[in-house]
Amino acid sequence: MKNVFWEKVQFGGGLGLAVGNGFTNVSISPTGYYNFDKTFTVGVGVTGSYVAQEQNPSNFNSIGYKSTIFGGSLIGLVHPIEEIQLSAELEQLKVTRNFDDDFLIDDTFWNTALFLGAGYRAQNVTFGVKFNVLHKPNNHVYSQSWVPFVRIMF
Repeated sequence: MKNVFWEKVQFGGGLGLAVGNGFTNVSISPTGYYNFDKTFTVGVGVTGSYVAQEQNPSNFNSIGYKSTIFGGSLIGLVHPIEEIQLSAELEQLKVTRNFDDDFLIDDTFWNTALFLGAGYRAQNVTFGVKFNVLHKPNNHVYSQSWVPFVRIMF
């Protein structure tokens, strides 16, 4: 007999890779979800990323740096109707930045985000936008408070 718990579990997440002209960005963010019923879902995720930008000697404004980000999130999903997905996500990230410049200070800090989102859902894929209600103008992780997303669950 199958375990009922695992019948209600889904997985998703994201993978990212961007490279070019002295720039590298690699990220991974798996997420696990538990569906209480067709309306309510909770999930937990982990995030890791590495970003590096080489200093460009021909551009005086170019600064080389490396950044690592590790953290996790708790997410709640509500489906008032099958096609609509509302979400709330609390994310905590530890950010470490190292600069190739004597005037900039290397630093490590924690970044907390609380996203409220809405999206259109078609089967296992949701397209939407989320808003970080804790966003500040000098945020060093997210440059804007609005973040588009694509969520895929298997």
